[in-house]
Amino acid sequence: MRPSAGTPTDPAVYPAELERTLALKDGARVRIRPIRRDDAGRLIDLYARLGRTTAYQRFFTVMRRLPPDWARLLADVDYRRRLALVAEEPGSDALIAVARYMPCEDDVAEVAFVVQDGWQDRGLGTALLHQLLAAAAARGIGRFRAYVLADNRRMLDMLSRFTDIETRRHEAGVVEVTFRAKTGAPRR
Repeated sequence: MRPSAGTPTDPAVYPAELERTLALKDGARVRIRPIRRDDAGRLIDLYARLGRTTAYQRFFTVMRRLPPDWARLLADVDYRRRLALVAEEPGSDALIAVARYMPCEDDVAEVAFVVQDGWQDRGLGTALLHQLLAAAAARGIGRFRAYVLADNRRMLDMLSRFTDIETRRHEAGVVEVTFRAKTGAPRR
């Protein structure tokens, strides 16, 4: 999901109820919280730590650095129609993952995820998926879309395992998946 043109949202009330500490499957504990406008610089830093494949799978391009205007746009959410959750490295305010949704149609929100390479395969992406879908449901959003590179097996497998897929379309190396939260999905 690439940033689109638009104006910054009005200041919104920060949803502190979405903050939590989670234990990953290897026992590591991470802090999950909603993104804030002042996270723009931390998004640039996170991008700089991503491996080339991870960066490409998230943005469908590899850039030398995340452009500051993109970072500002990605950090500017209204906490209702546009929401992002970030994970922080233990003992630090460095971001290690981001999960977000934003509207793409009347009743569908587009989602995107990125997890720093060293934190992959530890359950963080799955935890963020559950947290993001629960936050969306609390805001009246129940249908989602993801655009995933066809070779991104990790993301496609996660969506297949933990959501109810409605449609899956493959075109030019990109899989478009429309889905809902799985009924009875665990909330961490």
